[in-house]
Amino acid sequence: MLNPHVHVPFSKLDGFGGFIRDAGLAPEIYFVSSDIDALAPDWLEKKVLPFLDRSPELSVHAPFMDLSPGAVDEKVRAVTVERFGKTLDMAEALRAKSVVFHSGYEKWKYALRTDIWLERSALTWGPLIERAKKAGIKIAIENIFEDEPGNLALLMERLGSEHFGICFDTGHFNLFSKQKSLGGWLRALKKYILELHVHDNDGTSDQHRPIGEGTFPFKTLFEELKGMDVIYTVEAHSREDAVLGLERLKGFLAGP
Repeated sequence: MLNPHVHVPFSKLDGFGGFIRDAGLAPEIYFVSSDIDALAPDWLEKKVLPFLDRSPELSVHAPFMDLSPGAVDEKVRAVTVERFGKTLDMAEALRAKSVVFHSGYEKWKYALRTDIWLERSALTWGPLIERAKKAGIKIAIENIFEDEPGNLALLMERLGSEHFGICFDTGHFNLFSKQKSLGGWLRALKKYILELHVHDNDGTSDQHRPIGEGTFPFKTLFEELKGMDVIYTVEAHSREDAVLGLERLKGFLAGP
């Protein structure tokens, strides 16, 4: 198994990130837009140097609040492209393996017009994929409010790049997917999965609990993905939950 990643906001890197570094784990560093505005890539590399020295790899999570890669309003999309471009600057400086971005798709906002979202999204992702390819970075699109995987499958088919795939988020699936089973999602997206965001909930809110503290069927997921080269990222909101999540993740992946 590849070294698991642990999600940590950049603002908490000095504290919560300490145990990740000391344990030799790989961080998934989450930047908000204000981080990107405040940081220069050369200074950032110095800030994260201890992780670069001790971790075999790291990943990045891009900002998402108010951003919309499939925006109909061109000015909104332009701001999104700028933010995402600067995120790739950071990822290149950190020699990141992957960058996770949100899809921005909400079916009611687009009045079920997946085609509109798809056309606008393709304009955003095409140039970013070319940049990522040159830098040796993979872009992973995370499911958020999707209640079925159709729009994400269409996006993958449209862009068709080995540097562009899916970050399957177990907690978001458990909370929002009411139309399709896990099997249906995997039939549609399995071949595109580059990364997993691993956390649990009881289906009522996005609780970010450790594996086994909610209702997501992890045994089925790990059996289906066995042997695949994917990044396993534990998303926890406390050190204690991260430790427990890592222990249970390793238990599942170790097998019988």
